This record gives sequence, structure tokens and C-alpha cells, in this order.
Amino acid sequence: MININQYVIDLNVSNANSVRTNCPLCKGYKTFTVTNNMGVLLWNCYKVTCDVGGRSKVRLTVNDIKNQNLAQEDDTPFALPEYIVPHRDRWETLTFCTKWGIDADKVNMYYDVKEKRVVFPVEHNGTILDAVGRSITSRLPKWKRYGKNNLPYTFGCGSVAVVVEDCVSASVIGSGVYVGVAVLGTSLSEAHKQYLTRFSTAIIALDPDALPKTLSFAKELRGYVKDVRVLRLTDDLKYKNEDDINNLITITPKEITTWN
Repeated sequence: MININQYVIDLNVSNANSVRTNCPLCKGYKTFTVTNNMGVLLWNCYKVTCDVGGRSKVRLTVNDIKNQNLAQEDDTPFALPEYIVPHRDRWETLTFCTKWGIDADKVNMYYDVKEKRVVFPVEHNGTILDAVGRSITSRLPKWKRYGKNNLPYTFGCGSVAVVVEDCVSASVIGSGVYVGVAVLGTSLSEAHKQYLTRFSTAIIALDPDALPKTLSFAKELRGYVKDVRVLRLTDDLKYKNEDDINNLITITPKEITTWN
């Protein structure tokens, strides 16, 4: 009988990477995935009839440790440009918040007086590490990232992460149950994945036209988050379509309080 633990170790998967191969037990084609998350190998087979899954520890290489140290540099504080100011009940910001149903007293926002953008700060432990601006005119690009940090924009204090594309969706869905996590791009960075490891459940809720990306995100995160679920939307989550919200509540773990 095959030693799956040794089989997984022999694949030599480097830190922050995944390998997809044939299952050594059921022989399913490309159904077996192994991910190295900082020296912890997590593996499982996605074939319904196969229950193979587990984890084991391996030593990190010198390069793994160096790369981890580089990732920690993402905690460097970011100084907002002088033309980005607190919104202080500016009519531009309040109008934007009213349009999307965002509570301006709860969501920390700024305003870019130079380019006319509502600005969402990317914060970690109370420190601003970056900022993302949304144009309120026809100015392009619609979204602008001011710094180079790879961390996501987040809002909410719940125990379930809802992975979305932009800051508005994250601000709308963030609550006492959910944390809206905006990836601000077309891919998951290592910083995104490491941030999401603090949650036991992550729900992928990208735009309706991004189903391939949604499924790709779900596969990538299964080595980092214990419970990854996919919400297939009929509309962008920021519009709070009634069916989408009901479906979100339905796939939320039952022990979690209903969204409010």
C-alpha cells in the first residue's frame, strides 16, 4: 500500500506553491492537489468518491525564509499624499456612500481633491499601508492604487471572509458576520493568501462574468483556508441583489449568525 505522506513529501513542493497531479490512491486524473503553506503540506483529492486528505510538516529552505521576510516588509507604513484628505462629510464622499449604501460613519474613507476620487485606506493593525482610489468622474483608470503593497482592502469584523473584487463590494458586505476582502486585481497574491489563513471559512464572490477566476481562486485557497465555498452571483455583490444575499446566507456555516 502506498505511503501517501511520503509520496507528498517526495513531490518537493516549495513554499507558497501548489502541485496538481493524479491521485495516488483512486488514480483520478489531476484530482490530487498539494500546497506548501510555510512548511505545512496540505493535500486532498477532489474526486467525490475519494476521501484522501491530510497534512504534514517539512523544513523550509533558506529561500523560503528569505521570501517570507520579504513578505513581512508589506507592513511598512504608507504616507498618504497631501492631496488626499479625510472626507469630513464632503458632499462628494457622502453622495458616493449614499449611492452604494455605505455607512460613512463606519467606513474609514478619504478624498483625493486632485483627481476627484473616494479613497479607501488599506490598513493593518491600525496602520495605513496603502490606499485605493475610486474615480467619481469619467477619469481613468476607474480604480487607482497609490502604493505598492500587496495586502487586500478589508472591511468588517466577522468570522467569515467574503472575497470580492473591489473596495465598494467589500464595504457593502462587511458586517459583524462577514469581512469583505477586496483583492484589487485579477489574481491572488501570497499576501492575500496569508491574510486569509486567519479565517476558517472563505466565500469566493467575484462578479458573475468571472466564473473561471472564481473557481481558480477557490482551488488556490484550499491549501490555506479550511473551508472554501463559492457563491455564484447573478449581479455584482455591491448591488445587494436579494437572491444573491439570500444565497450568501444559505452557504454561510450554520453556526454563524445571519448577516445584518
